[in-house]
Amino acid sequence: MSARPDRTPLPRSFFDRPVLTVAPDLLGRTLVRRTTEGPLELRITEVEAYEGESDPGSHAYRGRTARNASMFGPPGHAYVYFIYGMWFSLNLVCGPPGHASGVLLRAGEVTVGAELAAKRRISARSPRELAKGPARLAAALDVDRTLDGTDLCAGPDSPLSLLAGTPTSADLVSSGPRTGVGGAGAEHPYRFWVNHDPTVSPYRAHAPRRRST
Repeated sequence: MSARPDRTPLPRSFFDRPVLTVAPDLLGRTLVRRTTEGPLELRITEVEAYEGESDPGSHAYRGRTARNASMFGPPGHAYVYFIYGMWFSLNLVCGPPGHASGVLLRAGEVTVGAELAAKRRISARSPRELAKGPARLAAALDVDRTLDGTDLCAGPDSPLSLLAGTPTSADLVSSGPRTGVGGAGAEHPYRFWVNHDPTVSPYRAHAPRRRST
């Protein structure tokens, strides 16, 4: 019989490490989202690391702005952004204050509150699709810009927190290029996922968006 996931909240020191150390260590952890309708929990199965001002694929590559300010720390906070005028994405800030690194949560398994998630993800054809991809994950967990800057280490009253869960052993973790990242950051092997997990999203190479004329 497998052990139950560990319910111990992860401390700020977990996030205050290099982003490429934190990213694979997030796999198997439990993200808790508390809403007015009830709690949801997610077993994280896919992530992407972004190294900040040294990373051409990062929002912080060109420096600090009002949009990306949460990326600059302190660690253990949420960075939520709006993309393409349609979707939100949830990132966890890592490293020391001022460094601007973070991990994008790309996919996971909803283990608590699947009924609530399904109400927000009516197009999902099965439970495994509820949070399969970063926009779907955010929608399933009711994540938007109001959660930008949320402290995941603030205790049980915080709308977001991270529990120890069941860390994924290194032999079950794969890595490769990030999905949809173009330019100089395209080939960085900063995407990490749980091997053969059905909730992991399919890889898609970067495709330049066409501009209307």
